Amino acid sequence: MTATFDFASVRLADVSRHYGRRRALSHVSFEARSGDIVGLLGPNGAGKSTLIGLMASLIAPTSGSIRYGEHEARTLGAPLRARIGLLAHELHLYPELSARQNLTFFAELYGLDPHHIVDAALAGAGLTDRADDEVAGFSRGMRQRLALERALLHRPRLVLLDEPFTGLDDRAVTIVSDRVRRLAAEGAIVVLATHDLDLAEDLVTRIAVVRNGRLLSDDAAGSGLRARYRGMIGTP
Repeated sequence: MTATFDFASVRLADVSRHYGRRRALSHVSFEARSGDIVGLLGPNGAGKSTLIGLMASLIAPTSGSIRYGEHEARTLGAPLRARIGLLAHELHLYPELSARQNLTFFAELYGLDPHHIVDAALAGAGLTDRADDEVAGFSRGMRQRLALERALLHRPRLVLLDEPFTGLDDRAVTIVSDRVRRLAAEGAIVVLATHDLDLAEDLVTRIAVVRNGRLLSDDAAGSGLRARYRGMIGTP
């Protein structure tokens, strides 16, 4: 797959998403630009995963619009999805295959030559020495790092990460955090949902706080994130 479409921003305008009578998101508006690392914060059930699903074009808004550059999602289809990388709770790895085989499969799915990019992805995940081991024998943290590289094989413009630090030890957290910083430095738009406020404070450039499906804050990141978050959410 060759992607000719590109964009430097993603903009949500008055976006709502309803499931029957339940309002998962209500009237959310914000914009993320190339080089941003947006920390999507909020308690469980706040609407973070729904927001990521909307930006990934996996679900459509009930009302409002999402624009990638100057184009609405509904007009773009496959060229848009070719510019999005998603790491969700489901890691989309085949446990019976090796790390190398998993990455090769997904590279070929994107129409890429896996020869060089797979070795680079394995190195990025810190898994070169486990390249030919079955994923079934990997720890959660190892699978998480591999899945992140799987989501980045096609060099997406928009990178959506839903709790990317789950199951990671300190070394792996450093690997993933450094990878995210490099992505932003290279011009990607990174949006990550996390409950780890200490990690977020050291990593994100902006914060978007969601509670009960509503956006409470869309501000530049800075010190004292935990206190600011507590003031909005009312919890430690």
